[in-house]
Amino acid sequence: MDILSLLVLLLSYRIEVGAKMKLSPESLTVVRGEEASFTCSPSSSVWTVMVWLLNGRTVLTISKETGVLPTIYPNVTAVLNKDGWRFVLNNTERHNEGQVTCDLQHIDRRTANLFVQEKGSVKVFGDNRLAFKGQSVLFQCQAAGWYPHPILQWQVDHRKVSQSEYNVSIEDMEKSLFTVTSNLSIMAAKSSHVDCLASVSALKTPLKSSINLRVVAEILQEEKKDDCTIPLAVTASLAALLLLVLLCICTALCYRQRRQAKANPQEPMRFDLSVLGRSSVAATTGGKVNLGYSGEAPAGADYSEVTLRARSQADRVTFNKVPDVVHSSSLSLHSESHTTEFQEEESSKNVRRTTTV
Repeated sequence: MDILSLLVLLLSYRIEVGAKMKLSPESLTVVRGEEASFTCSPSSSVWTVMVWLLNGRTVLTISKETGVLPTIYPNVTAVLNKDGWRFVLNNTERHNEGQVTCDLQHIDRRTANLFVQEKGSVKVFGDNRLAFKGQSVLFQCQAAGWYPHPILQWQVDHRKVSQSEYNVSIEDMEKSLFTVTSNLSIMAAKSSHVDCLASVSALKTPLKSSINLRVVAEILQEEKKDDCTIPLAVTASLAALLLLVLLCICTALCYRQRRQAKANPQEPMRFDLSVLGRSSVAATTGGKVNLGYSGEAPAGADYSEVTLRARSQADRVTFNKVPDVVHSSSLSLHSESHTTEFQEEESSKNVRRTTTV
């Protein structure tokens, strides 16, 4: 009984001491190159040395009296805080993945798991797409250089596409890295923003590659809405140009008519010259003009033309007959009577044969 009681007391003491030691977190996943940290919190002050092991290999030793002891691993350090000692592993690599152990010598030991993931790249092949409405458009996305293989998703206008609408193929590449390829086919109904996302559990934000899909029918409609002022401006410009052309044509026609009127004044000039000729003769002789008189034509073609036109006008002119002359004087003189009779006889004839006295 004494031996059994002693074993129970020792086990109770071990559990009591172990329950006061905590290692957190119990599991940690980081992306390669990031920082990984674990905290060991001994509540009892009876410990002397704390040893940190990475995959069973001692990488850091901490003395309760002197603190962190020198180490050959430059990317490993520890910081004292209110909860205990925080073990820090900087610039994690793939070979750091495994078990992290905090050992309080002669007291307790706790182990946590460390996972290191690899972040690769993601890309949608091709440039922005242009398609007719109702046309089927194929998109291809590739996520390369990931560990473990990434989760690949499609989004259209920031809405997730169902996994049944696209396929996924996984390839195992060198250094245990994975490449995932996916194809998505959608019907062009409207212009859309297409995203391909790849992620692993350690990534807070997935990597994304985007491409735009433009639908031709929608583009024409948008241009009509956005550029409705362009046809109005073009119409106004054409109307102004047409008005200017019409104004130029009218100006040219008016100018041409004026030039023709100045260059060919035949009829008005002929009439004026005929009138001017008669006026000048009448003014010179001091009497009336005999339109039927034909004398010797002066030299010059212009004067001949004027004379001919004056005659043609005179032929169309008719005069009233000259009334008979009644004399109350005495008929004693025979010469005067003879003259009167001659005038009476001549008065019945046309005036175009008479001369001006």
